[in-house]
Amino acid sequence: MRVLMLKQKMMVAVALSLTAGCAVQPTGPGDAAKQGGNVPEAVIAMAAPDQDVATARLVPEDGCYWYEHSGPVETTLLPLRTANGNRICTSRET
Repeated sequence: MRVLMLKQKMMVAVALSLTAGCAVQPTGPGDAAKQGGNVPEAVIAMAAPDQDVATARLVPEDGCYWYEHSGPVETTLLPLRTANGNRICTSRET
């Protein structure tokens, strides 16, 4: 009986450890992933329909606009695209 209880406790501990890696980690106030909604009108006009431009933001690492897609399981950042499927990015300085 003790062995069975020990196995159950170990299985629960392993399951919790594995699912803990799936949790969204909190981010700081300066994180680009939390700063949204300040998108120029020209970018909004270029964006294809069915994208949440209210959550769009410019990500400095790649110079492109991304928006939050709320799926049935999680919310994911996706690149903001034109009706032709092109990503909407700022021009790069060389």
